[in-house]
Amino acid sequence: MWAEEANSLSDAEQKAGWKLLFDGESKDGWRGYRKPEAPEKWVVEDGALKGRGGGDLMTEGKYDYFELALQFNLPKGGNSGVIYRVAETNGPSYVTGPEVQVLSNMKVGNKNSCGSCYDLDGPTKDVLKPNGECNELRIVVKPGHEVEHWMNGEKICEYTIGSDDWNERVAKSKWAKQKQFGTITEGHICLQDHGNEVWYRGLKIRELKAE
Repeated sequence: MWAEEANSLSDAEQKAGWKLLFDGESKDGWRGYRKPEAPEKWVVEDGALKGRGGGDLMTEGKYDYFELALQFNLPKGGNSGVIYRVAETNGPSYVTGPEVQVLSNMKVGNKNSCGSCYDLDGPTKDVLKPNGECNELRIVVKPGHEVEHWMNGEKICEYTIGSDDWNERVAKSKWAKQKQFGTITEGHICLQDHGNEVWYRGLKIRELKAE
C-alpha cells in the first residue's frame, strides 16, 4: 500500500524546519472539527490515520503560511480532501477553508477532480496513481497568498487567494454566498471525512515566514 517509511524526519528536514503532524502511533495533536477530542472512527492502522464516518479530523494547531506534505491512499470510489486555513464556525470546515480534493479519479481541468482546489480550479495534468497505491501530496501556501498543489512530484494547480481571478472563480462557485470562505489567514488543517475509507500518513509541515 505504501511507498516507504514516512512518519519520521531526516536530519536535513529537521534543520529545514519541518515538524511531524503525525507520529504514526497516536492521534496526538489532532481533534475533531468543533470537537474537543479526536473522533473514535479515525484510527491508527499500519502507521496511518484511517478514517471513515468519523467527521473531519483537525490539527490542534493553526497555520498561516506553510508547506504541508503527506501521503494518501484510498480505494476506488474514495472521496476525501485536505482543507486548510479552517475556522470553527457554525457550518462545516469547508465553508471557510479551501479544499484540495482527494479523490479516486483525476481529470485534467476538472475543478472537482483529485488535486483540484475544489469547485474552483482543476489540475493541469493527471498524475494520480492507480487506486490502492500511495500518492504524495504537497500543498504550499506562500506569503502573498500564492498557493501551489503538487502531487507525486508534479505541480498540478496554482492560484493566488484574493486575486481578481480567485474572486471571479469564487463568485461563480458554490462558495459565492459564503462570506468567510478563503478569508481566514491563520487556521486549522482538516482531513475531510466524506463517509469513505481513506488513509493518510507522512504528515509533516514547515511554516513559512514573510520576508
